[in-house]
Amino acid sequence: MSTPLPEAPEPLPASTTDAHTHLLSTAEFSGLPPAQAIARAAAVGVTRLVEVGCDVPSSRGAVELAELHPGVIACVALHPNDAARAGDRLGALLAELEPLVAAGPVVRGVGETGLDYYRTRDDEGRRRQKDSFAAHLAWAREHDKAIVIHDRDAHADVLDVLDAEGVPERFMMHCFSGDAAFARQCLDRGAWLSFPGTATFKPNEPLREAFDLTPDDRLLVETDAPYLTPVPLRGKPNASYLMPHTVRFLAQRRGAELAEFCALLAANATALFGQWPQTPGGRDEVRDG
Repeated sequence: MSTPLPEAPEPLPASTTDAHTHLLSTAEFSGLPPAQAIARAAAVGVTRLVEVGCDVPSSRGAVELAELHPGVIACVALHPNDAARAGDRLGALLAELEPLVAAGPVVRGVGETGLDYYRTRDDEGRRRQKDSFAAHLAWAREHDKAIVIHDRDAHADVLDVLDAEGVPERFMMHCFSGDAAFARQCLDRGAWLSFPGTATFKPNEPLREAFDLTPDDRLLVETDAPYLTPVPLRGKPNASYLMPHTVRFLAQRRGAELAEFCALLAANATALFGQWPQTPGGRDEVRDG
């Protein structure tokens, strides 16, 4: 049974980018078809989306959506929790997923990969996560793709794997959840930090302090829809068209002019993932900002 979505916020004054979303999961969770979700997002200024796969079917679906919709690019991966649950099928799943990394120009990233110690607590499951993470890093290097990293309760080990395997040229800490000290460690390795709606939650001052020290050219904002809905809609289902709430909050925190902040986020997404395809109307939303 789907869960109704909230009303749309006031549109942003300039186009920007949702750096990490799950259109297919949003459709399943709230009944909002991807085409409608993309249109609703564009209507409030969120004109470009990064659709992220978490397993083989959703990665294939991400590629298909990106091929259909010029405002969408795709990332493909096996989520760390799926890697942990794979057991002796992990190798076969990775072999099935690998060809999607080179499936076409719409695939711009490998992820979300990484480590999740919140849901995976056993040593064997964590070992499989590390093996999967290392494989994804190798694919990104081979195919010159950005890496999208999921990190939950695994800060030190994520950095250890990156250092052991070789820090990639372009990587994003999706749904950044650390404090300022961890942010500094990631930034020192060249990361882009992506802040979700949780940055608006009152208890999350350490996360906002991490945002404060992140340089302008390393900032991203995401929804991770249908999860992590920002204040004032916390607890309701999320979607890309609700990202203006987070963007406005963070722009105000930074003391930035809102249109300039939107353009900054779009430029940073381009720097990480490359140029977006042209929109049907002929405008290149990357250059338009």
